[in-house]
Amino acid sequence: MAGNFGGRRGGYKKTPKLSGRGVLEQVETDGPHVEWVGMPPYYIHMITVDGEQYSYMSPDKELEIELGKKVTFRYKETSKGKFIDKRSLGIVIDPSELGY
Repeated sequence: MAGNFGGRRGGYKKTPKLSGRGVLEQVETDGPHVEWVGMPPYYIHMITVDGEQYSYMSPDKELEIELGKKVTFRYKETSKGKFIDKRSLGIVIDPSELGY
């Protein structure tokens, strides 16, 4: 009954996601795109954070984060570019800036 509690067979280790953080400088939106019948339309947001370009797919036409805000996210690098994971883009909350 003892098994491989590491999760994967053969000792293969999944590469961890990369994380990014910085100031949101620019957003360019492209879309709507529809891949196949029945799929809801989605938009591709080209996001610039601290001079680096990332792609983020979202069902929303407008990105709900204002320019100049500090953001954090998980992403992966491919041969086509850097892609931010779904629902991982968020605003950084710094307790020192809350003013309590």
